[in-house]
Amino acid sequence: MLVETLSVVRDLSRLHDITSIVIRYGGGDLVRLIGLGNLLERAGRILRWNEATELRHLEPAVRVRMALEELGPTFVKLGQVLATRVDLFPPHWIAEFEKLQSAVPPVPFETLLPEMERALGCAPGDVFRDIEPQAHAAASIAQVHRARLEDGTPVVLKVRRPAIRPKIEADLRIMSHLARLLESEIHEFRRYQPVQIVAEFAKSLRRELDLAVEARHVDRFRDNFADDPHIVVPRVYWEWTSEAMNVQEYIEGVPGTYLKAVDEAGLDRKVLATRASDAVLKMILIHGFFHADPHPGNVFYLPGNRIAMIDFGMVGYLTENRRNQIVDLLAALSRRDEQGIMEVVLDWTGEAQVDEEKLAADIASILITYDRVQLKDINVGQVLNEITAVMREHYIVVPTDLTLLFKALITLEGYGRQVDPEFRMIEHITPFVKQVILHRYAPSTLAKRGQHGLRDALAVITDLPRDLVRLVKEVRRGKFKIDLDLKRLDHFAHLLDRAIDRATIGILTASLVIGSSIVMTVQGGPTLLGIPILTVFGLLGFVIAFFNSLWIIFSIWRSGKD
Repeated sequence: MLVETLSVVRDLSRLHDITSIVIRYGGGDLVRLIGLGNLLERAGRILRWNEATELRHLEPAVRVRMALEELGPTFVKLGQVLATRVDLFPPHWIAEFEKLQSAVPPVPFETLLPEMERALGCAPGDVFRDIEPQAHAAASIAQVHRARLEDGTPVVLKVRRPAIRPKIEADLRIMSHLARLLESEIHEFRRYQPVQIVAEFAKSLRRELDLAVEARHVDRFRDNFADDPHIVVPRVYWEWTSEAMNVQEYIEGVPGTYLKAVDEAGLDRKVLATRASDAVLKMILIHGFFHADPHPGNVFYLPGNRIAMIDFGMVGYLTENRRNQIVDLLAALSRRDEQGIMEVVLDWTGEAQVDEEKLAADIASILITYDRVQLKDINVGQVLNEITAVMREHYIVVPTDLTLLFKALITLEGYGRQVDPEFRMIEHITPFVKQVILHRYAPSTLAKRGQHGLRDALAVITDLPRDLVRLVKEVRRGKFKIDLDLKRLDHFAHLLDRAIDRATIGILTASLVIGSSIVMTVQGGPTLLGIPILTVFGLLGFVIAFFNSLWIIFSIWRSGKD
């Protein structure tokens, strides 16, 4: 608690800015509820509680999006992460979060030079030539400049903004503190798991600060598609890549956002949509490592209907077990199998208590709407949105590794229809699902699974006697323990401790009053400067009791305010 208090004091100025913006966009009640207003005003930071009047006509989702934009790069990044949480927020909130862009005004090239020199260990001009001082692209964490190697090869230099890490760390400390307050004090926020979201976001953002991590992602995708001549992934120049800067091959092509230019270049839209969707589905279902933001801005079209992908900062990972669950879900969707979908969704519930009958009825109502729809006409993104809406109603939180996947699939289908209006993702998913299922039940796979199962069973049987002996010994020694994790128990213990402290001080104060009254009635005894010693002790007792009473009254008043 002391460390948290010191952290809040250190970041008090930034906390005041954040709170003022939240109030301006209509979050005054929230600030009061979690006690930040009292904290800041006791610290001499006066808040303007009436600033939100002109913004109250806006929808809550719009106000939240505008507030995140004004709060700065760290909160914009948070909004972009929330845009992937289709399991927590309805579509109109997701649409607002998707409007958040990390593009910010570039810093002058001269400001980046010291960062580049530290990363390279020499002047940039000693390694590159024709460095363009005008930024090719700018984002909150880094900005990109074009250049050439000594042999004339065009490259892009992605350079981290100077002094960005301390700013982000300060915002993350405040976010973490606010998330704990929201989760502990406001019941309605607990279903959104703010502490978990902020923790995962902080981990992701700290990885993004290390530009070498993105470079490793690029290399892995490049290796995965080394045998596919239609998918191009830029090369990383590791000799000049570090945590603060990465250097990649520059891809020259038609941006995915300019469809008119695609037609002018004589490229085939159907082929492009097919190859892009097959590449992403291969990433998801075969590799288990996928580009989590496959929108047109991260795609370039090259001659020969080839596709280049860039910006691998946001990626997703799927274990083999998770890929099998996704395949089962997609297979059940294609068969309109209510029970199959139910089994997968229940696997994702974790410890949540779910009304299975109502959940089954809700899933059945979704499938009924597609009862007479041909398979090729099923909109996978729409079905996933409807399933996640049902999960929200049942307070089922999708595992973190799946939120990016759902977002990627929904984005991919929208992208495919934008390039080719006749694009049907279900037609592309089905062959991959069949391929994975056939591989799952292939003799070699079954043999390998059997070997693993036999090895695990033997390990359990071998370890069982030793585990039983250890358990019996612990019981005999009185060391056998059962850990119970009760929510808010620490908070309750803190409140109980404070109550006991007040009661103890109150009893001592009452004892001092009674004792002092008795002592002052006693006549005679030694004196000090002509005053009886017992009278001095009695007066001292009354003074201490008086200040104790003031402390108790102030403590109770402050507790009521909090």
